[in-house]
Formats: sequence, C-alpha cells, structure tokens
Amino acid sequence: MTHTTTETTVDLSRLPRRARTESLKLNKRLRRLVGQAIQDYRMIEHGDRVMVCLSGGKDSYTMLDILLQLRDKAPVDFEIHAVNLDQKQPGFPEHILPEYLADLDIPYTIIEQDTYSVVKRVIPEGKTMCSLCSRLRRGALYTFAAEHGYTRIALGHHKDDIVATFFLNLFFGGRLAAMPPKLRSDDGRNMVIRPLAYCRERDIASYAEERAFPIIPCTLCGSQDNLQRQQVRRMIADWERSDPSRIEHIFTSLCNVQPSQLADRVLFDFANLGGRNAPDHDWLMPGTASTAE
Repeated sequence: MTHTTTETTVDLSRLPRRARTESLKLNKRLRRLVGQAIQDYRMIEHGDRVMVCLSGGKDSYTMLDILLQLRDKAPVDFEIHAVNLDQKQPGFPEHILPEYLADLDIPYTIIEQDTYSVVKRVIPEGKTMCSLCSRLRRGALYTFAAEHGYTRIALGHHKDDIVATFFLNLFFGGRLAAMPPKLRSDDGRNMVIRPLAYCRERDIASYAEERAFPIIPCTLCGSQDNLQRQQVRRMIADWERSDPSRIEHIFTSLCNVQPSQLADRVLFDFANLGGRNAPDHDWLMPGTASTAE
C-alpha cells in the first residue's frame, strides 16, 4: 500500500536561518523519539489499524502529525484513522477538526456523545470533573475501537504526563504506578499506545506553535485550578527550575524498576528469601491487626 505524504506544511523559507535550523531539529527530534518509543515497546506492527484519538489539544495534534510522517517511511504498513469525541460542550467549535482533517485527506470520524451533560449532572458544582469525564470519554473511544476493528488506540500522553501520574498515584493513591507506554485495556478488548512517551511537553508546545495547529481549549474543566494534577505539575516545574535533568532521571527510574528493593510482597517473594522451610508463625499480638495491607 502506498501513502501520500500528509504532514502539516510550514513555509520554513519565511523563517530566519537560525529559526529554520531549530525548527528542523525539533521535528527531527520528535520523529526520532516517537520512532524509538514505537520500536522499544512494539507499539505498531505490520497490518495494524491505528485509531489516533484527537482532542484538539497540542499533544494529540503533534502525535497525529508525527505518526503521519513516520507512516510514510515506516518499515511496516499500517493504517491511521483519526477519531474525535464531540462531548457536546457549550460553545465547542464543531467545524475546526473536520476542516483540519479534511485538509489532511485522511479518514476520520467524529463521535457525538453528550458526556458534558452527564458530568455536570452528576458532579456537584466546584468538585473535580476530570475523573468522570475521562472515564466516560475512554469508554466511548474504547467501544468505538472494538466495534470497528482498530488494533491500536493511540493517545497523546507524553513524558511529563507519565511522571506527573506517577506522583499523583504516589501522593494521593498510595501506589507506585504511572502511565505505561503500552497497555491492554481492563476489558481486554483494546491495546492502548502512547507514542509520545519519550517526548517532553515543552518540545510538543513549541512544535504545535510552529505548526500553528488550530488548538481547541477544554472549557469543561480547564478552570479548575486546584486539581491535584496541577499541584503536582507546579511541583515538577519548581524542580526543573533548580535541576533541569530531574524529570529525565525520574522517567529513567520508571524504566528501571527493581522489585527486590521495594516492599511489594506480591511482586517479590520476601517471605521465602533466605527461609529455612520453617513453619509460618503468627507474630501479631493477640487483639492486634496488621496495618500493612
């Protein structure tokens, strides 16, 4: 199968020489990092039908743009189908994504589902809407992918998202978990991939600005300034000002887990480490209960 190159075009000749060089370097860096992530985790294989979830934000636009560039030169043949979920938010500019995708001349689908009304009805005023909104959105996209035979669901989460999620789970969820670059959905029907897993948000923001993507802001929860995720992001931003390499080190640690150096009794068999086949004993004093579970 042959493909027509559909990457967003930018007139680099209008840029100063140094800016033109930096723009080319940024594009090359993002393509290299996305390609490396795809290869490391075998995100896309020959014959895959990839459903690229497009929200209208900088991350998903960049993901689609880079995947289209890589598809044209990839060592395997795969399809790309862009999908947007229109959640019926008041004032949502419904024309922007269809016009953008039509100009790219790629297959796309706009799913219409009024999750906005559901969230507004269920969540009290002033409370965090993100959890329910994400769950409803994920359910609609996963169902569409399974019903239409897409073998991969591509989401636009990047390295900063992965690190932030790790700290959210650590501080507020009591567990060591993040966003894996590749994931089988809980119902087993879908394979989720995050091609931007190795990319930094600052590079994506610069790329989106250069490409002049028609960004659509989220008006449902964008004004909720006290969300836990935003608190974590402010913490990470403070760290980066003092040590720009800290996020890279944290992400590297997520890729280099040593179960024997933690305390998870399921993940590592501490009970039988150095044991001499002695019978188990109840070390709890009468009337006490374990608090380690």
